[in-house]
Amino acid sequence: MAGKKYYVVWSGRKTGIFETWAECELQTKGYQGARFKSFPTIEEATMAFKGGYVKTSSAGPKKTISKEKPSAISIDMDSISVDAACSGNPGMMEYQGVYTKTGEQIFHYGPVLGTNNIGEFLGIVHALSYLKQKEKNTTIYSDSRTAIAWVRNKKANTTLERNMKTETVWSLIERAEKWLKENSYSNKVLKWETSQLGEIKADFGRK
Repeated sequence: MAGKKYYVVWSGRKTGIFETWAECELQTKGYQGARFKSFPTIEEATMAFKGGYVKTSSAGPKKTISKEKPSAISIDMDSISVDAACSGNPGMMEYQGVYTKTGEQIFHYGPVLGTNNIGEFLGIVHALSYLKQKEKNTTIYSDSRTAIAWVRNKKANTTLERNMKTETVWSLIERAEKWLKENSYSNKVLKWETSQLGEIKADFGRK
């Protein structure tokens, strides 16, 4: 129904989520320290009730109340972000790693014939190798779930055909897999949530 609201009561005679202003008012009117707020959807109301009281409101059903922004994802800015770019699939691929805080480039490789997932995979392994040499337990961010899974499994599960044109990148893949099998690391390899954070800091800006 258009205009329907859900009322969260954090502090009142009864607490919970109410579907009408009359029910909300019954719990809060005349109640000292009443804390309540209206939301346009049951999902937002449920999240707000679970998350706890944020801001007091004395609004009735006709007053518009601004939505609270969702909690920001905690980002370790003292980290390395990696990304790949590929013109075609397969196509000429390159990858790079940068300091998340400043965007300063740490390493870059390519272009070489490959795929984006391969570039993402190689970028993470390159970062791990770099940090191991530096003896740093720095976090690594990648926006590729596939590449992170490949690193975790120590195997690039690519379907790229191996031939004379792709031999260079296949040699890199084998070297990266060998490094993963022969080395241990304590660095966190985390997914960069692009939908909430925007493009990863190592993005080539070619989208």
